[in-house]
Amino acid sequence: MMADNKTAKNHRKWIVIFSLVLAGEMIFSLPFHVARFFRPVLLDVFRLTNAQLGDILAMYGILAMISYFPGGALADRFSARKLLSLSLVATALGGLYLAEIPGILGMSVLFAWWGATTILMFWAALIKATREWGGKPAQGKAFGFLDGGRGLAAAGAATLAVLLFSSLLPEAHEKATFLQRKEALRAVIYLYTLLTFVAALLVWFTIPDTKSMRKTERPPLLRHVGRVVRNRLVWLQAVVVVSAYCGYRGLDYYSLYATEVLRMNEVDAAWLVSNAAYIRAVAAILAGILVDRFSATKILIASFGLLGINYISLTMASPASVSVSIILGNIILTFAAVYALRGIYFALLEETNIQKALTGTTVGLISAIGYTPDVFFNSIAGRILDAAPGLPGFQHFFLMLTIFTVVGLAATILISRGKQGAENA
Repeated sequence: MMADNKTAKNHRKWIVIFSLVLAGEMIFSLPFHVARFFRPVLLDVFRLTNAQLGDILAMYGILAMISYFPGGALADRFSARKLLSLSLVATALGGLYLAEIPGILGMSVLFAWWGATTILMFWAALIKATREWGGKPAQGKAFGFLDGGRGLAAAGAATLAVLLFSSLLPEAHEKATFLQRKEALRAVIYLYTLLTFVAALLVWFTIPDTKSMRKTERPPLLRHVGRVVRNRLVWLQAVVVVSAYCGYRGLDYYSLYATEVLRMNEVDAAWLVSNAAYIRAVAAILAGILVDRFSATKILIASFGLLGINYISLTMASPASVSVSIILGNIILTFAAVYALRGIYFALLEETNIQKALTGTTVGLISAIGYTPDVFFNSIAGRILDAAPGLPGFQHFFLMLTIFTVVGLAATILISRGKQGAENA
């Protein structure tokens, strides 16, 4: 009987992480997947330049940045099940509006809406639930499974989306009319909207409902915040997230790189990026396993180092001087390094001894700073690429990413030294 209970408990545990994984990726599919995997056709159908799309995405970033910190306080006080489900439904509703192909103003309002719906009641609750799922001995595994599983969910959804998109175009994809491409993109948007609704239902029916804290049990908010703000290691973790997240946002431009520099058609470019997304599952989970064996700081340092080498190589490479297969191999390594970073940077919470009661507030502060690239990255990148179309623009783009990577590497080294100093004190 005890063995049966243990087996049932393990099954429930894996169902919970599966639900968190699906929810954690589908919540961002509408704001980001369409632009990541279908950027060339998105720019064409919505009649946008890179800079205009960057400014629209900046609206998401502004609302997200405002939402991170209060979202952390909500996560420390209310049930993850309710917070996550409501966020997913609200985000999916925005997909119905996106399918109407709104203008620039409508897109700006929509992405601002998504900035709130995907973060305020979602992000810190997701991270806190994952930390609790892993417990003290398996933080690397917990966050590796979360981000690796999210990568698998993203790649699977992208594969379905690309199949759907290509099936609605003529066999010679380059001969598709504007109307055909528009309707194909609209079908992709409806697919991601449906998947987001499905994730909401799964969370509602599988994640246990925890009672919200009574007022007498809630720690004083100002004292809570003060302890987090005074911790130097928290600020350094925020810098690590900024740097790694710039690399992640940079992946959104690889389909455009494939069409403008490598001369692929839009469908082949979408296939390249969607297939590369499968690397996320392997890279994040492997990085998580290595974190539990070594440490988060050591694996972060190695990942930042690999990423910096890749960016420098792409800054200097061109199809005229380097074979396309070598460039593609470099791109694959870049995806692997970025996904490894994404999979483990929140494992620093346990390594730097952040109290579990402070998890939501700490994640809120780190995220409010760490995800500021949602505000500035796309606007800057769009202007860099529009100012020098083609290869020169992308060389400048990769140089910018190299600088962010060096900053992240330096912050990780400082965390490692600060942690060692605290242990020796």
